[in-house]
Amino acid sequence: MRAPSFWSKQRPDVWALLLWPLGALYARATARRLARGTPETLPVPVICVGNLNAGGTGKTPTAIAIAERLRTAFQDPHIVSRGYGGTETGPVEVDPARHSAEQVGDEPLLLSAFARTWVSRDRVAGAHAAIAAGATAIILDDGFQDPALHHDMAIIVVDAETGFGNKLCLPAGPLREPVETGLARADMILSIGPKEAQSRFDTSHLPNALPHVRADLQPLQTGMDWTNTPLVAFAGIGRPDKFFNTLRGLGAHLLRSEALGDHQKLSTAFLTRLEREARSIGAQLVTTEKDAARLPPAFRSRVITLPVRLAFENPEQLDAALNALPNSASSD
Repeated sequence: MRAPSFWSKQRPDVWALLLWPLGALYARATARRLARGTPETLPVPVICVGNLNAGGTGKTPTAIAIAERLRTAFQDPHIVSRGYGGTETGPVEVDPARHSAEQVGDEPLLLSAFARTWVSRDRVAGAHAAIAAGATAIILDDGFQDPALHHDMAIIVVDAETGFGNKLCLPAGPLREPVETGLARADMILSIGPKEAQSRFDTSHLPNALPHVRADLQPLQTGMDWTNTPLVAFAGIGRPDKFFNTLRGLGAHLLRSEALGDHQKLSTAFLTRLEREARSIGAQLVTTEKDAARLPPAFRSRVITLPVRLAFENPEQLDAALNALPNSASSD
């Protein structure tokens, strides 16, 4: 599913205003669910990587970056996810050798390459399974609006380019809850985007005491020269244009781009058609790491990927917050 274009407008248009009553009901339902919950405190720190917006904002690369930083601090972080799009209810540890994206979801499959990852519809059960397996910290992939677990650190990830859109709740806008309500429970906001987008990002609604960390997604240096490489690109992420623009920025010759819905199934018929089109114009198929996790086995060696990682502009606040977590190895 692609987000409606009116969600990204800075001011609500007529469609958003017509849907505003439904958005207000959605916000109330979220508030009631959070108020009813009694969060369980775990014996290890829980870092929630969440968002206020529906859809992709950069949570997956953020979870990867936090896992890497925690390992540098001699932690053994495990990631817990609900496994959106998968059939497994869990708790089950993701094993790329035996699990597919259809079973555990594309994001957990990708995350499992960077840290031990668990899929569980019941996040509490998933966290307990991770702790029993030796986790010294839990990275909660999403779950900011789930009251089941106490968060020792809650990071709100936002796309600096689109911000919080028209600031209305679903379906009138992109939000799961109002900005002010959500940020009041957060410990940090991480805005992701290039410097131009960061300069346009509206910070007027951010609480003064809320640390604001900025980062951008940068291509990972793999040794490949993308200059003038003819490509047919496809992407099923929150904003596919970001991926296509990254390829252009590397100098690639993007002959065709296909924007898919977030988590859209990659059928053999679709990929066969796309591969045939690419061959007819002398181009190579390319996609994102997350989309590559959903490729059928026969296509995994026939589609190249462009991996990206977070590059922080001001990582000091993030590192200080991680080092101050209770029971963390660095605080001993």
